[in-house]
Amino acid sequence: MKSLKLSLFLLSLLSLNAQAISVEEIITSALEKNPTLTSITQKISANTSAIDASNQFYNPTLAYSQNTLDASEKMAQKNLTLTQKITFYGKRDSLENESKAEDAVLKTSLVQARINLAEAIKEQAYSIWELNELYKIICDYEDITRQNIDLSESYTSTTANQHMGIMSAELTLSDLRIQKSGLNAQIQSAYAKLSYLASFEINDLDIALHVKSIDSSEELQKGLVNNPQIQVKEKEIQKSRALVESADLNNYPDMVLVAGYAYRENYDDFFNLGVGVSLPIYGTEDSKEEEMRKRTLVAESLKDDSTIAVNSEFKTAYAQMKSAYEVYHIVQDEALPQIEHMFELTNASISTGGDLFKYIDILIQKLKLEQKSISAVASYHRYQAKITALSGEL
Repeated sequence: MKSLKLSLFLLSLLSLNAQAISVEEIITSALEKNPTLTSITQKISANTSAIDASNQFYNPTLAYSQNTLDASEKMAQKNLTLTQKITFYGKRDSLENESKAEDAVLKTSLVQARINLAEAIKEQAYSIWELNELYKIICDYEDITRQNIDLSESYTSTTANQHMGIMSAELTLSDLRIQKSGLNAQIQSAYAKLSYLASFEINDLDIALHVKSIDSSEELQKGLVNNPQIQVKEKEIQKSRALVESADLNNYPDMVLVAGYAYRENYDDFFNLGVGVSLPIYGTEDSKEEEMRKRTLVAESLKDDSTIAVNSEFKTAYAQMKSAYEVYHIVQDEALPQIEHMFELTNASISTGGDLFKYIDILIQKLKLEQKSISAVASYHRYQAKITALSGEL
């Protein structure tokens, strides 16, 4: 059933690849197929086997020996000996705890990797939207500029000032074509990067971005308690503590049980029973325990550092998102209405053969403002995706 669902999912992706695909569909596919995520999943599977093995007894040792004495001698014998190591109480449980702690680290790392991948896909998709919108607006302004050149050239009498305006417009047209060429290359490169992240070819993207209201910093900062980076560090601390516990238990001796059977050809056979104890007398275990304790302190310091770094990243991302929000509204609510009023004043003049130079200057100002507006929208969503990732959300 699972393979059937996967097959249907892949078929749906193939059909979607022929048309525009949404960001959500890309993320869903990437989370299933990404090689990095698959490798972490395989590590988790391997560690499950390690957990099962960690709580088992050590394998017994079976040994055979015989001496070279003649069979008539009482000491002539053939021995079969079984040796079993019995670990000190709690040692096997501590090894199991180590493996479980490692499992928790791997699973939390998988969550972090999934969130990071989703964030990278979003950021790349938003860049594609930005580049496409910039390309479209360049095409629109290219058409408007060409129309105004044709309109100015249609007049039979052209003054020197009008001729300068036409030349300026033609230079503007050349600059727009240069920008288009650069944007086209960037779009192709962005699609290649998105295809890499998604693990399948993407040629068209279904995406529409808008700036909505912005939440307060305090409200968004509450989500940082679920930050995957900090959670990974916490799991690593727990793993270090499990290693300390194991190192501490290694100071206690293990027992070795010995059972043997001696065969003598001309005399009675007999059994040997014995017990042995390991002697941790050289201080190796103490040194190992001290090392693990210091590693735990390192892990705790790294968690503190990650907490500071995450808070810093959040503040930076929020400041940038807020700035993009403000820039967008300054352009849309203040600057563009003024530009439109300036166009109203110059449109009548152009239609009667007026100064094209001034018109093109206003046109370029409007183009730059609309480019800033597009970039602000893309930046708003990129930093919003960053905050979402810092909050541990896909």
